[in-house]
Amino acid sequence: MSFASVTKNELVSLVVSDCCAKAELSALTRLNGVINISHEGLRIEFQTQNAAIARRYVKLLRQLYEVQIDVLTRKQMRLNKGNIYIVRINSYSKMIINDLMLMDDNGFVLGTPNGILEQTCCQRAYLRGAFLATGSVNNPERSSYHLEVFVLDKELSVDIKDLMNVFNLNARTIARKKGFIVYIKTSEKISDFLRVINAINSVLDFEDIRIFRDINNSVNRIRNCEVANINKSWNASNHQIDNINLIADTFGLDILPPKLYEAAIIRLNNTDSTFAELSEQFYEEYGKSISKSGLNHRFRKINEIAERIRKSDSIDELI
Repeated sequence: MSFASVTKNELVSLVVSDCCAKAELSALTRLNGVINISHEGLRIEFQTQNAAIARRYVKLLRQLYEVQIDVLTRKQMRLNKGNIYIVRINSYSKMIINDLMLMDDNGFVLGTPNGILEQTCCQRAYLRGAFLATGSVNNPERSSYHLEVFVLDKELSVDIKDLMNVFNLNARTIARKKGFIVYIKTSEKISDFLRVINAINSVLDFEDIRIFRDINNSVNRIRNCEVANINKSWNASNHQIDNINLIADTFGLDILPPKLYEAAIIRLNNTDSTFAELSEQFYEEYGKSISKSGLNHRFRKINEIAERIRKSDSIDELI
């Protein structure tokens, strides 16, 4: 089962107050419902491929309204050919639509129903309903962090984004071919969203995975940095040894000034040592202290002499 499915299964088991039930039901109906208008009046149809969400919708309806509810199952004829669950309300539909603030005197409400979102708990419930209806979240173990809610209408997508950002979730919207996506990309904000909609167990699981991934990533970065530093030091050492050998084979190391000669001998005797280790060896060998920057300066001079050897045969031009 996917992480998103586990999260939704947790959410559908929550017990909520009537005001929060209304907010959640409003979001579910707005995003996954259809209001049909006929000569018989208004009819609400809620559709989902998730049986648990269909049961949640019926439970919230029965918590708030004493109406007849019909639940139908239809076989999907394409894609995974799973079931589609349809919750249909024929009687008192207009009363429910008005109570959920899906319509007003001007027609359908395009954005969020502000009248039922005055309390913070109801704002959380509306976001929970939106996530249950069309939301998804990537498995944090195997992919990049991403949570989104799909919305058909631009006005509603902007309102849901703004509602998320009431909780400082840094949500954004982007247009798609058939609608709009409200999304969150950072792991910390996804965790905060799950906490906002009260998916507490999923928050704990998500945080465990996120911390484990962050630790692994940190270890990998440190290891890669150490490997890069070792390779850099090894390449520099080989370059220095090649240049020292070039000088020795061409004119002999005796042409070098005493300070450069000492550095050359130390490097030849300690081919794999870092500058820090060479500094210690220098003190043991010559009884004199030298810093890493001091050694680097001397090797740079040796490298310059080697480059001039490659361009000239005269010893007088080298030192």
